[in-house]
Amino acid sequence: MQNLLAVVAAAALLLATVACAAAAEPWSPERARQWYARQPWLVGCNYVTSTAVNTTEMWQAETFDLATIDRELALAEGLGFNTVRVYLPFIVWEHDPPGLMARIDRFLGVAARHGIRVMVCLFDDCAFAGKQPYLGPQDAPVPGVHNSGWTPSPGSRLVTDPAARPRLERYVRGVVGTLARDDRVVVWDLYNEPGNERMGNKSLPLLEAAFGWARQAQPVQPLTTGIWNGDLKELNARTLDLSDVVSFHNYGDLGGVKRQVTDLAARGRPVLCTEWMRRAGGSRFASHLPFFKQQRVGCWNWGLVTGKTQTHFPWGSPKGAPEPKEPFHDIFRRDGTPYFAGEIAVIRQVTGAAGK
Repeated sequence: MQNLLAVVAAAALLLATVACAAAAEPWSPERARQWYARQPWLVGCNYVTSTAVNTTEMWQAETFDLATIDRELALAEGLGFNTVRVYLPFIVWEHDPPGLMARIDRFLGVAARHGIRVMVCLFDDCAFAGKQPYLGPQDAPVPGVHNSGWTPSPGSRLVTDPAARPRLERYVRGVVGTLARDDRVVVWDLYNEPGNERMGNKSLPLLEAAFGWARQAQPVQPLTTGIWNGDLKELNARTLDLSDVVSFHNYGDLGGVKRQVTDLAARGRPVLCTEWMRRAGGSRFASHLPFFKQQRVGCWNWGLVTGKTQTHFPWGSPKGAPEPKEPFHDIFRRDGTPYFAGEIAVIRQVTGAAGK
């Protein structure tokens, strides 16, 4: 009997090991295509509450603004958007995991009532503010400066600290594990712009670890990370190998976007553009949105409602810069009125909202 039990235990361990190994592998291209065929054309925006200067302010209990979220996602719904991309801050999760998960659930509930599913981003190397993330009241926006309060997650100090790895693992497992079968989450974007802020390949170990931790939760949603800088050759290659669906950022003109889509589509996986739309760079709704729909490339433009992130100012705008004649990003002013009525008409026409 003892020998039989030992054999059964060994077999169970082998099966568990095989299952874990399978879970650690990216989806096959065929599985990714089958998943994508079941989705509508994914179209939406990157979303930060207009009342928040960064993701910490958006998600902290003291400043979580569900009324504004409801009002602003109603604007997104009116455009025909069916998805938004949001960033979670590790620092807020570690401070109060149950509290943040409850707020995420409330956010997902409001989004679902507006017919919107959510792409969730877990890590982020962008650091426009030049600071590590911090809890409590966030600095007020610097007048005229694009994204003056934006802090990274978890911050460069933790990205490169091996001793912090167990804490980051608990975060990824906790968030992905909780929502692994929640249909309100459409895609997991594990790491926004890894290597940014001169991090380069120093972000690669955490990127690889994040994919491993997330896969072990066996989510029904695909995993991705967007390539965003052509100079990061090694990081980009590894990112594409790890991702179930291919994603990228491109704020350039349509010709460049077309070339990048053609190149990425050759991998045989669905292609998503998770950041785009920069009016000053020729990245506009009238030029790009019909192409994305025709090619069935999911797309998330930057910005919905102008707010404390001040992304209507251009990158690198100096302190005290005057209001731009044409907004860099965003679709609506703070009061909910559109910047350009014609642009709204184009969006609604392409998404099909105009006929509703």
